[in-house]
Amino acid sequence: MTDHTPPTRREVLKPVELVVISAILAAFVGLTVLLSTRQPLLAVIFFGIAFIVSLVITAMFALTFKPNEAETQEMNDDDEAGTGGASRPYLGPGPKGH
Repeated sequence: MTDHTPPTRREVLKPVELVVISAILAAFVGLTVLLSTRQPLLAVIFFGIAFIVSLVITAMFALTFKPNEAETQEMNDDDEAGTGGASRPYLGPGPKGH
């Protein structure tokens, strides 16, 4: 059957990260349009368009990422240890025995 484990904190916060990044990009576009044209309605329209476009693009980039076996094992080890990966240095893609 299927394993019903609760989602990790990283899995829960991933959508929030995408929305925040998109909102920051859209705010930059909206503020730029507002300061250059001084038309609030036009700035709101550009903010909305930029938010939707940046959200779709960041979500598509997130969907294309698939960790390989070594990255999956490292993420699982970090989740079990509860350290978030801060305790061990990055040793590169090679063997970790040296």
